[in-house]
Amino acid sequence: MNIPKIGITLGDPGGIGPEIVLKALSSKNSLPKISYILFGSSQLVEEEKLALGLELDIQPFDKTKETIFPSLSLLEVENPLKTVKKGSPSKENGQASFLFFKQAFEEAKRGTIQAFVTAPISKQSWKLAGLKWHGHTDFLSQVYPQAIMTFWSKRIKVALFSHHLPLKAALEKIKKEDLRDFFLLLHKHTEKIQPETFHFLVAGMNPHAGEEGLFGSEEEEEILPAINHAKKEGVRISGPFPPDVVFRKALNHPDKIVIALYHDQGLIPFKLEAFEKGVNTTLGLPFIRTSPTHGTAFDIANKRTANPESMVEAIKLAYELSPRFL
Repeated sequence: MNIPKIGITLGDPGGIGPEIVLKALSSKNSLPKISYILFGSSQLVEEEKLALGLELDIQPFDKTKETIFPSLSLLEVENPLKTVKKGSPSKENGQASFLFFKQAFEEAKRGTIQAFVTAPISKQSWKLAGLKWHGHTDFLSQVYPQAIMTFWSKRIKVALFSHHLPLKAALEKIKKEDLRDFFLLLHKHTEKIQPETFHFLVAGMNPHAGEEGLFGSEEEEEILPAINHAKKEGVRISGPFPPDVVFRKALNHPDKIVIALYHDQGLIPFKLEAFEKGVNTTLGLPFIRTSPTHGTAFDIANKRTANPESMVEAIKLAYELSPRFL
């Protein structure tokens, strides 16, 4: 039987990433008994273990040895970090978190791991480090242009047509050709996960989904033609629905995915419902990548009070989806 190996990055050292990773991996959480490989630095791990009072047995990762299941190991990633600056963005933290992520990404491409879970990074730290990407998904989307940002919880699922764009630019992107391509792409990706299962519910752009042109023409001129085209291609899709009711239609229906047309349209209701247990999942990659839905939480990084539930759920979902990539 093939058993997946899952990588986990430590995220921004100045945030809660290392904390929630180690808390999630502690014995009180019922995670699958498989092989987990941390990507980070032993200094950072040991400091965090000491601060949290955890007795986790973490062995150095050795590619030359056969993987033992279950196991927990650390792949040491060279980085410029000398001391950890907690509670705020920094150039060094940005460099370190990117290198942790990049190493996990390379190992996923090689097939060393079948999935990886990314702890939160700071976009500001990446900027201070001189990096051109705005985050994990931005990096992955440039390498794999077919990547799609989705959000999963037990009660609701959301896919974003656009993500980190200014609102004006996001609305200008709503064109029938682009929407059609997105619907077909999302269908292709979700069919790989669970064939003939998911039904897409498309949110409208305007109040009341335009009310037949009274409050805007985008629904009739751009969104509906794209939906109809996708239907002809065999996609299970309907809409556009008024944005204020579409999430109610999907709630508690695990086979339904809301397609939100821009970032906040999808993320505000999703995080209201699943802030602590939601998972960010990037589809369209040759491996699985998940992450918690929250950020670095610099304001509580020194308190060691962070809730690891979203990280726990991200690890569980990575495990559930990864057999498709063995």
